[in-house]
Amino acid sequence: MSTPRFLDLPPGVAPQKIETPQGTFAALEALPVSGVVERWPALLVPGLTGSKEDFIAVLMTLAQSGRRVVAIDLRGQYETPGPETPDAYTCAALGADVDLLAQVVGGGDPVHLVGHSFGGLVAREAVVDGRTKFASFTLMGSGPGAIEGRRARNGKKIMEEIPVLGLEHVWHHRLEPEALAADVSDEILAFLRKRLLTNSPTGLSRMAEEVLTMRDRTDELRQVEIPTLVLYGEHDDGWPPDAQSEMAARLGADCVVVPGAVHSPAVEAPETTAAALVRFWNAAEKHYLDTRSSAM
Repeated sequence: MSTPRFLDLPPGVAPQKIETPQGTFAALEALPVSGVVERWPALLVPGLTGSKEDFIAVLMTLAQSGRRVVAIDLRGQYETPGPETPDAYTCAALGADVDLLAQVVGGGDPVHLVGHSFGGLVAREAVVDGRTKFASFTLMGSGPGAIEGRRARNGKKIMEEIPVLGLEHVWHHRLEPEALAADVSDEILAFLRKRLLTNSPTGLSRMAEEVLTMRDRTDELRQVEIPTLVLYGEHDDGWPPDAQSEMAARLGADCVVVPGAVHSPAVEAPETTAAALVRFWNAAEKHYLDTRSSAM
């Protein structure tokens, strides 16, 4: 469970609703506090039990690079409503939502796409399906296929328990003990509880199934011509760091290991993570402009 360390929105960050043909998505939008929007925008996609708030600590810094930056709640996740139809929560269906969101956020410009954990698998679907031309793609703490280790075991329990015992049971027996062990504040604890219980039970259960069974699509992603970054914490306990490093090598992608971080670099090392993203985005835009100029 990605756990933000604060909830107060930084300067330049505000709640928004993004309207798409598939419905309305809750978002946090960041704009530069000083200067103007002069670079391509970015879209940030959270993980399984997460939300747009997982990116609060990096939003202002990312926007100060001259961009509009939008973090979203996926369909059925926290403040974005969703149907009680399991097929609405497959990675392919959620990836189609990301396509529409990117087209709206971009407004005609390519969009830098970032997917954290399960959100990386969802965002990868949007890249591979070819419906949208993205400026770049970042897999943050996300692997080539199904999640592994402790998080896989927790995901299996969530998938099995939600339909029978409900979200309250999952909170009290799974996520609340984890939050208490991390000694979070009362404010954050209340937020985590509210966030979980606001999720679609059907959606959360199906998303857990997806992250446990996702096949490796690295070879398909490699066929897409897009600047790609693999970024993960040195102590990641979701997908093993070695697996993410190997995936980066297979993709021919840039690879950044965030010192001291575990599974949520945007929370655990926000300045390092934001700096790496801005460097990567700037390089991707320069490469595009250089390639376009040489083709003329």
